[in-house]
Amino acid sequence: MLGGLLSLLSAVTFAYANASVRRGVLTGTVLQAVGISLPVALPIFVVAMLPTGGFDILAAFSARSWLLLIIAGVIHFAWGRYCNYRATKAIGANLVAPVQQYSLVITLVLAVLWLQEPLTLLRIFGIALVIAGPGITLKPEKPAESEVPPETPSETAFVPQYAEGYFYSLLSAIGFGLSPILIGLAFEKKGIAIGIAGGFVSYLAATAALVLTLLLPGKWRNFRDIDRNATKWFVVSGIAVCISQMTRYMALAVAPVSVVSPIQRLSLVFRIYMGWWLNPKHEVFGGRVVVGTIISLFGAVALSVSTDDLTHLLALPAWLAGPLAWHWP
Repeated sequence: MLGGLLSLLSAVTFAYANASVRRGVLTGTVLQAVGISLPVALPIFVVAMLPTGGFDILAAFSARSWLLLIIAGVIHFAWGRYCNYRATKAIGANLVAPVQQYSLVITLVLAVLWLQEPLTLLRIFGIALVIAGPGITLKPEKPAESEVPPETPSETAFVPQYAEGYFYSLLSAIGFGLSPILIGLAFEKKGIAIGIAGGFVSYLAATAALVLTLLLPGKWRNFRDIDRNATKWFVVSGIAVCISQMTRYMALAVAPVSVVSPIQRLSLVFRIYMGWWLNPKHEVFGGRVVVGTIISLFGAVALSVSTDDLTHLLALPAWLAGPLAWHWP
């Protein structure tokens, strides 16, 4: 129960973080978005670790746990976040979301191979829906003929860069799909405090990778030339995504990967509402986006439901319950 609630909170705050960073990259760059939103989380993690004994837990982590958390941090918070923000700048958060569902497929396939979690027919069905959902959103929506063109440059209709956006969406899905497995392997013990300490290690590693990137020629100049409005939204996004990732690590420390990851997919629905609220002129809305998102969401639900629970809840007949009981390994 606790793991599910933490996962839901993570989904809501992650959706808001994506909507706010979308607002920021309208005038700022992707490197600025990562460079500001990433370090913002470190002091928040430090404050959270003080009452939970997080620093003692850090000392108790094995070398293997440190290594896995460091790799997970660089993959998720540096690589995955950069690709996510770049995709969001190119096509908007609404179109990115269904493609990022592939991260769930990656996570569950690796959970079966590395963590010995079973693959069932219900999960295969869920994977099929997750893959089908983004395909519906690929074709651009046709604007209504009666639509009046905007009169000011600030209201110019958003034109998605589909090739760039979907390419970086897939790259971010790989990063977001790998990291939960590494985190699950890193936690030798369970507990909320362990999850917070693990999140701090990952954020610290990703921040170090960011600093090294800023030392490359021309990167620091690009980073510091930023306007005040973009800075505000990147800070807000950084705080929101910090809360999201902290609750995600806490959830992974008390619940199975196969439960946490699907619940977090509810951020797909929340993203649409957040987009309507914060970025109505800079997102793609329409029937295909909504349908593709809903199909992906149903796939996530199918991936998270236990076959035994579904059989007992619906009182399925033996001829149907038998095949559903198949699993591998």
